[in-house]
Amino acid sequence: MSNLQQQPSYLKAYEPFHGRFDPCRPIGVKFYSTPPNLYLGFQPPNLEQFPPEVALKKGTLWPALYDFYDNPYEAKGR
Repeated sequence: MSNLQQQPSYLKAYEPFHGRFDPCRPIGVKFYSTPPNLYLGFQPPNLEQFPPEVALKKGTLWPALYDFYDNPYEAKGR
């Protein structure tokens, strides 16, 4: 295994099955987000921490477990 580790992509995509006789039009590609803790395995020692004020705003003490969520249903440009 190489020393260069790629960060996993938290955004996943799939295309729902659309049958030949399905009366509805195809939905297209659907996206979903996976949490960062799925890729951590266990908590390593001496993990970097946010300052307490920042941790309260972000909802986690550890930057490795922080995942920014951008709501895809929220209207852009408001």
